[in-house]
Amino acid sequence: MAMWVFGYGSLIWKAGFNYDDRLVGFIKDYRRVFYQGSTDHRGTPEYPGRTVTLEPAHGEVCWGAAYKISKKEDKETALTDPTATTPAISGVMMYIGSPDKNFNENYLGPAPVKEIAKQIVHAEGPSGPNREYLFQLEKALLQIGCKDKHVMDLANEVRRILSEV
Repeated sequence: MAMWVFGYGSLIWKAGFNYDDRLVGFIKDYRRVFYQGSTDHRGTPEYPGRTVTLEPAHGEVCWGAAYKISKKEDKETALTDPTATTPAISGVMMYIGSPDKNFNENYLGPAPVKEIAKQIVHAEGPSGPNREYLFQLEKALLQIGCKDKHVMDLANEVRRILSEV
């Protein structure tokens, strides 16, 4: 039996697992936010980067890509995080970082755009600079026809900061 995984961050441009089909789509009543800390990919424990998670937002939509996965070994690769196996919307699985620090010690939460942008400019981890993640996400979203205000505002602020260096 096939399962579907919805990606709203780096999975849009880099799935990292084999899949049978990819569909551009959206989920309702959620928005993408740069509130999740990254100490293993786009930052370090000393200076965490920021990546996206979802938060409930009545009336909003979050665009991304859904991946159909049929083979058992591909499902296991796609679901390497055991907390990501809870069904979310219409049988599609997705990961949402909990804002509860007891369950998600890397949750950073909301902050002003300028503060998040400054953190993104300076953070870098084993997967590269945090700003690369932001710019790749912005590009991938624009390629599927999505203008995400939060992502675009952050990208513009990061570019502004970088232009002053």
